[in-house]
Amino acid sequence: MLGQGSDWALWWAYGLLAVVLLIGSYTDVRTGKIYNWLTYPAVLIGLAGHAMAGGLGGQDAFRIGLAGSAIGLAVGYVPLMFAFLAGGIGGGDAKLMGAVGALTGWRFALSAMLYGFVVAAAMAVVVMMARRITRQTLGRVWNSIVLAVGARQKVDPATPDSPKVPFGLALCIGSGLALAEALVRGPMAGKLLGW
Repeated sequence: MLGQGSDWALWWAYGLLAVVLLIGSYTDVRTGKIYNWLTYPAVLIGLAGHAMAGGLGGQDAFRIGLAGSAIGLAVGYVPLMFAFLAGGIGGGDAKLMGAVGALTGWRFALSAMLYGFVVAAAMAVVVMMARRITRQTLGRVWNSIVLAVGARQKVDPATPDSPKVPFGLALCIGSGLALAEALVRGPMAGKLLGW
């Protein structure tokens, strides 16, 4: 039965995650930003909630504890922060994935990132095909790779008129896919389906 024992230990996190993803999707599409007022409280609630539910070290797949939440925060945030520092994405995108990791743990964060990258790639292909700039874009990327390898410096293939893909939206969709997978295939599936 839902809501008893360790069940609530992930339901609150999954519920909050769904709200964060919906708001993050909306703000990224409308303004091109994912705001600190959304990500910072989600991180803090994730850390505090998992500490209360599972203690410091965690107890099981439901109660990951403060350590599991902190590791999830790092796994979600650190790789995307390096991408931000290299100039590839916005800082809000990195903070969003940190919040996803703090709420759900490192395995979920990795899955959400993978799905997010796949969604972003699909979005980029659709944009290139719709604007009929596939060849031009691939040529710029190839030239940038050659320059970066030869000169050992970072080179941005984008030009000021290059179309942009809302990467935060892609991460939100990817996290939503990971959430759906967790509900259908994860430890909550049996309880959700009444098994």
